[in-house]
This record gives sequence, structure tokens and C-alpha cells, in this order.
Amino acid sequence: MRYPPHILEEIRARVPASEVVGRRVRLKKAGREWRGLSPFNSEKTPSFYVNDQKQFYHCFSSGKHGDIFKFLMETEGLSFPEAVERLASEAGVTLPKMTVESEQAEERRKGAIEVMELAAAYFEEQLRGQAGGEARAYLDRRALSEATRQKFRLGYSLPGRYALRDFLAGKGVDRDLMLELGLLTAPEGVSVPYDKFRDRIMFPILDIRGRVVAFGGRAMQADAKAKYMNSPETPLFHKGRMLYNLHAARKSAHDRSRIIAVEGYVDVIAMTLAGYPETVAPLGTALTEDQLALLWRHADEPILCFDGDGAGQRAAFRALDVALPMLEPGKSLRIAMLPQGQDPDDLMRASGPAAIEAVLSGARPLVEMLWAREAEAATLDTPERRAGLARTLREAVAGIRDETVRRFYRDDIEDRLRSLSGGSGGGFAGGRSERAAGGRPPSPRGAPFQRRPRPGDPPPSPRITTGFNPLLKAAAPVPTAGGRAAKREAMIVMSLLAHPELLGIEEEALAALELVNPDASALRTLLLDRAAEAGTPEPELMEARLRRAGLEEAHARLLTLVNPGDRWMLDPNADPQRLEHTLHQAVILHRQTGALHSELHQAERALAEDGSEANFAWLCDVQQQLAVIAAAEAEAEAPVDD
Repeated sequence: MRYPPHILEEIRARVPASEVVGRRVRLKKAGREWRGLSPFNSEKTPSFYVNDQKQFYHCFSSGKHGDIFKFLMETEGLSFPEAVERLASEAGVTLPKMTVESEQAEERRKGAIEVMELAAAYFEEQLRGQAGGEARAYLDRRALSEATRQKFRLGYSLPGRYALRDFLAGKGVDRDLMLELGLLTAPEGVSVPYDKFRDRIMFPILDIRGRVVAFGGRAMQADAKAKYMNSPETPLFHKGRMLYNLHAARKSAHDRSRIIAVEGYVDVIAMTLAGYPETVAPLGTALTEDQLALLWRHADEPILCFDGDGAGQRAAFRALDVALPMLEPGKSLRIAMLPQGQDPDDLMRASGPAAIEAVLSGARPLVEMLWAREAEAATLDTPERRAGLARTLREAVAGIRDETVRRFYRDDIEDRLRSLSGGSGGGFAGGRSERAAGGRPPSPRGAPFQRRPRPGDPPPSPRITTGFNPLLKAAAPVPTAGGRAAKREAMIVMSLLAHPELLGIEEEALAALELVNPDASALRTLLLDRAAEAGTPEPELMEARLRRAGLEEAHARLLTLVNPGDRWMLDPNADPQRLEHTLHQAVILHRQTGALHSELHQAERALAEDGSEANFAWLCDVQQQLAVIAAAEAEAEAPVDD
């Protein structure tokens, strides 16, 4: 059975070769590759190598080599279709049924690639021609030479509304295909589609095989509504699953065991000219989980380099939120911040490559960025504020899915928090801890976090070394929050679907929420994808997106979870002020209860390790707070007698 090449590429992109091979061969890291004993021959010295960047294995003792599909065929006797089906299931890739229609679709895909190549060549020609004079002058001012333009295939789109359309039509390209590929646009109320990109410097976006699949355009006019514009989602282009310049950067990333992600197209070009060809960039969106997985395919600790302004800092913190749940042993990020008000191009031209190297060398580990975000700018001069910091940090750490990484993060954060409690030289100066100023007092790793003794406290209980803890048994039971959490999630997500104009207010809070319901999580992804685009959608457009994404059943299931008393929020005519206030309070409550349950687990662990009265008091305090919230929610849900 024949499968479309792009489907096989997507499976390879989502399933690392070392993961597939590692189920059968015990692999150890060997530089940029993995090494183990041959599964094909008996040997004592490892001669079997796996390379995740190139997605292949090679056995020197037998001469066998291939990709993940061939490995399953060689070691498990599977047929090619069976290997594809198994790995597609693991990767979450839907396989098309190989029919005459699907073969025709694959032919159309090939034709679409040819059309995008025609468009790229056309834009390049316009940049070289008379009409591209002003665009060339701009690129000259940015020190982007003719050789650089050719290397990155830069082009120019004419100001006219039908220039590209007429050119492609002259080549026999169908108008509907131009629309499907995002080369034309047809806003509502416009009967004649016109060129999407007009009077812009064009940056072709290439897939991993070096084929043009989309474009980014930089406006030449200062008053343009959007300075940068990307192609929309198309059958060829999924912006959340691609990285600009990855096709060219991956060899250098492999050779140097490093990959760098910056914010934009010109930043990538500037970094390449500065001697960092292993540089890529997201495509007009915040870093996504799929893009992070791509980065990890090429380096264990990618460096994210952000502009030195408020937007750059916000981008760094959003990347932190994406990365934390996905961390695995040996897989992390480092974040480098450029000087205030400068991007890589500015820094390169002002101070040269040495300044960029200094920024990259100063990249901070992810745990440092987590601490910096929550603690370094905070005023921590009261116990309540320090307790609030502790709760926020524990909530963030609790979201790490890998148990080992989560434990080490917890130990590190608890160590830092202890330095704020006044011991070991910790103190406060101007609202900032000694740790924030750069020096963290030493404290024992792994010790349970607990309140320090105060005058009048009872003497500490002897350490309990058995599995049973009488203090834990005496604690009041904690109300389970699963049902209410699911209903609250349903209310939040359904309200935003009904009122997408509120996404601009709640986008970051929505992205940071810990959701337990898979339907709510799927619909949140749809909302966040829409929030990353310009403009405010109508609810009808959101409904159309639901249908295209196959999420109608998830929508229906989530609707049944919304409390009757909250259904007024789904009314299109709901009072805007009341709606915004209620939604905001629900988001805060959801985060608060999530943080409390995270703290509850911390307190239970601390009490199990050290059965002191202080740790018991901590546990009871958290339980009481949860009980108060549960009682308030139950009262709000209770029917009112007329």
C-alpha cells in the first residue's frame, strides 16, 4: 500500500527514532547520537547507532540501516503498512484511506507545491526588477546583500490587487487553488478575490525538504495595518508545527549540538550572517508544543533568544509555560534576553558577533526564569506575600508531567523558598530577596518545606519512620474537586466560545490553566489558535471552525457540564460587564483551587517525611481553605426556592 510522502514525514517528525529503537535496544547517549548493541548480531562492543536528527539507524556489524518503519519491519517482521499504521497510531496521525480519491488528492498536493514555487520565483523576479527598487533599498539599509537575498529567496509583492493572481492565471493555475493556498483572499462581502500579499518584502517559508509551502510578508508602508503577515493555514502549511529555516539549520544544529530560536525572519537572517546558521524562528505565533518537540529533536537544551523589550519578556514567559509540562530528564530550555530595545539584527550591526555570543553564553536555565518571573520583581516583605509566591511556584511546578523532573524542580524551588524565610542569611531589602540579588544562601537539598517554629508552639513530634502517620489520619478529609473543576472548566471554555471577543482579555490566563477534561483541553487549543490571529471572530465563524476540527461532539459533551445557573453566560446578549467579571472570577478560582490541591500534595508529602506539629498545621490549613471554597461553590450551585 502506498502512503503519501507528507504523511510519512509527519510520523517521522513526531516519533523520534531513538524512542522506537529504544524499546528493543538499550541505548546510551554518544555525543549527538545514541549507541547500543546490535539487535541483528550478537556482539560485546556496541556498533549500532541511532540519529534522531537524521531519523535513521545504522548497524556497522551487519550493514543494515534505515528509518523507523524499516526498523519495525526488520526486528518484528511487520509489513510496511503494518509498521506505518502502528507508528501513525503512536504519533496521533490519521492515515487516509488509499482510494482513487486520495491518490488524486496527493496529485493535487504535488500541484500545489508547484504553484507555491511559481509564486516564490515570481516574487524574487519582482524584487530584482524595476518595481522592487524601494524594497531593495530597504534591504540594503538592513545590510542584506544580494547574496543573502538569494540564499533566503527574498522577494517582493507588487502593490496591485491582482498582480500575482493574473500571473498565476496566465500559467493555468485555478483561482480556487490560489484561494486554498492562501495566495488570494476573499473577505466577506467581496465578490472578486485579490492578492493577499501586496507591497511587501516576501520571505518564503520552506518545509523540512526545502519546498516552499507558505510566505511571510513585511509591509513597506509604515501605516500598514499589520507590519508582518503570514500565509493562513492551508493543506501545505500548519504554522504551529513548523519552524522558519529549519530545513537549512538542521545540519548545523546537528554538527554543533545546538539550536537557537529567535522571534522573526530578519532575526534568523541576522543570526545566520553572524555565524549562527543553526537558528530558526516560530511563524508569527507563540512557541507551541509541536515546535518545542521539533527543537528537542535537534538539541537537548535549545536556546530561545528574545528581544530585550516587554514583548520579548512576555514571549519568554509564554515559552516557559509551554515548556514546563513537557520537560523530561535531559530535555529543557535556556532563555537568553537581548539588551533592552535591541533585536539580533540591531545588536549584530551595533556590536558585532561577539556581543551575540555574550548574550547566548548568558542564557539562563528554565528554573531560573521561573523564579525570575515570580520572585525577582515581587515585593516579599510580609508572610502573606511570601506565601502567595510559594503557592504560585508550587502550582507551576505541579504541572510538570515527568515525576523525576517535577521532584528535582520541587526541591530546587523549595530550597529557594526557604531562603526567603529568614534562615541561613536570607533577608529582604527593598522587597527583593537575597536570592533575587544573585546570592542564594546554602540550605540542605531535599529537606521538607515547613513553617519555622514560633514562640508558644508545642514541642516537635518525634520523626515518624513508618508508613502510617497518625497526624495524617487525624486530618479532616479534603472535598474532592473533580466534578466542580470539570464544570468550572466547561463554563470557562464554553463562555469564551460563545463570546470570542473576550479572548483578548483572558488569552494568557486561559493558556496557563490546568485542565482535567480532555474536551475542554481540545476546545482551548482551538480558542488559543484563533487568539493568535488578528481580528475578533464572530461566534458563527468559531462554530465553523469547530466543525472543520471535528470537535462538535466534544462541544456537545462540554455543554452538558455547564451548571444551569451559569448558562446565562452562553447567551449572545449577556450583559458584557457581568460576563467579563464572572468569567474572570472563574479563572481566578480555578487557578486558586488547582494551586491549593498542589499545595495539599506538598503538605501531605512533608508530613509523611517529618511528622511535626508544624507540618500537620500546614496540612490542616490547606484542607480548611479547600473546604471553604467547596462550601461556597456548593452554596452557589444550590437551587433557590421561590
